[in-house]
Amino acid sequence: MQSRSLVLGTCPVVIFTVLSLAWVEPSWPEAGVTLGDSPSADAVALYPDGIDLALVDLPDHVETILQSSGLPGLAVAVVHEGETVFAQGFGTRDGENPVTPETVFQIASLSKPLAATVAAIQVSEGQISWQDPVVDYLEGFELSDPYVTEQVTIGDFFAHRSGLPMAAGDELEDLGFARTDIIERLALMPLDPFRSTYHYANYGITIGAEAVASAAGMDWETLSDTVLYQPLGMTSTSSRRADFLEQENRAILHTYENGVFEALYERDPDPQSPAGGVSSSVVDMAEWMKLILAEGVYEGEPLVDPAALLPALTPQSVSTRSRQAEARSGFYGYGFGVGVTASGRTTLSHSGAFALGAATHVHFLPSADLAIIVLTNGGPIGIPEAVAAQFMDIVQFGSATRDWSAGYAQAMSPLYAPAGDLAGETAPEDPEPPFSLDAYTGLYQNEYYGQAEVKILDDALVLVLGPEQILFPLDSWDGHQFAISPSNENAPAGTRSSVLFAVEDERTTGFVVPFWDTHGLGTWAR
Repeated sequence: MQSRSLVLGTCPVVIFTVLSLAWVEPSWPEAGVTLGDSPSADAVALYPDGIDLALVDLPDHVETILQSSGLPGLAVAVVHEGETVFAQGFGTRDGENPVTPETVFQIASLSKPLAATVAAIQVSEGQISWQDPVVDYLEGFELSDPYVTEQVTIGDFFAHRSGLPMAAGDELEDLGFARTDIIERLALMPLDPFRSTYHYANYGITIGAEAVASAAGMDWETLSDTVLYQPLGMTSTSSRRADFLEQENRAILHTYENGVFEALYERDPDPQSPAGGVSSSVVDMAEWMKLILAEGVYEGEPLVDPAALLPALTPQSVSTRSRQAEARSGFYGYGFGVGVTASGRTTLSHSGAFALGAATHVHFLPSADLAIIVLTNGGPIGIPEAVAAQFMDIVQFGSATRDWSAGYAQAMSPLYAPAGDLAGETAPEDPEPPFSLDAYTGLYQNEYYGQAEVKILDDALVLVLGPEQILFPLDSWDGHQFAISPSNENAPAGTRSSVLFAVEDERTTGFVVPFWDTHGLGTWAR
């Protein structure tokens, strides 16, 4: 079920905004509240020595979570007032070797705020603006609505408001399609209302980033390295998986299945590199965090114009609408989650995850000149978010306001529910018999997913899909209904879907796969 990629790509944090009010003769009923001329000045005062208390609590909290969860390893860094005040590794990166602050992790959707920073640098240099239409830079670019094609901007894609459905294109990546092929095929994807709907889409960010790279006259991976990683001295950071694999001190993925973390898979996110393909260490990411907290200044030198960076750090889309008037909504800038805490302080955050074995989180509290990043080598069960949330609670309130580990674990448990119309179903006791196997064999065409072949292999029927010719065994279910069991980033363990063959005059004319038919594109014809 491709919609899962939204949550895996960025596990949402409750974020919201408040207005700064001008009061005459203010009288605050609570101690520690001061009135100023900005929201941060009006916020509840930070807990006395809260940052020091949070730093003391951090190692014990992490060790407790590792013991209770079985997570193999993680690394944490904290930046305060332009300095890295904490950087430590915990557990193992591969079941044997220890995690260090220099261990390189696949950071998944933490790639998005990095991509937004690269784009902001290009805005600063006058190469692009956030409001530039993508068609100005990507030759042949097209979406299914001609008006949207002409109007949709770089900023629209970075804010997830283009109208592309949630996780659009991820299903093509699972089948092995390259970045350019995926972007081209998104022209077939039905759109939701332009600029009035928010749908988290890896390939939306990727399209925006490709436009930025085209304007710069180089590929995205080279651009990111040239304008961001090198200037910040992020020597172990890359937007190429090949560079990650060359790192000796790298963390391997551990998926979470049946309550246990296991090293079962690898993940190649190169097709969506701007949105999920970066690898880095906490010491490298700390340098980027310093840049963001300093509003584009690094080691005293301006790298990003604050006016170019600010749109990325302020609300552009409503990402999570509140269900009650008194509740708080969540917002998204350009590649950053944006909100306000219960203390009235603006926060910036983003999570990243691969179901195949990574979970990451960064959290900024700009008014305190403070940020924390947590990188892990285990599938998403809320651990990095819980570590960061308790840390920021102690900073603001002196203690944790709730059991964040339990809360996030419960919130993320649906990520592991099997998908597909046959998940958890039992085959009929007395099914109708299918035709002979050779009646189903042949080539079938689909404009979005490409050609499929049904063939007999070792006396069994298989479906062959995608550029990598992935084999899906077809298990007889009932008459002309067969079953497949995909297993990939968007298909948790236990996923099972029908393959429904259409028959006319005792001849199959095509088939539909409900698992890939979310947007009406999952029908193949002979």
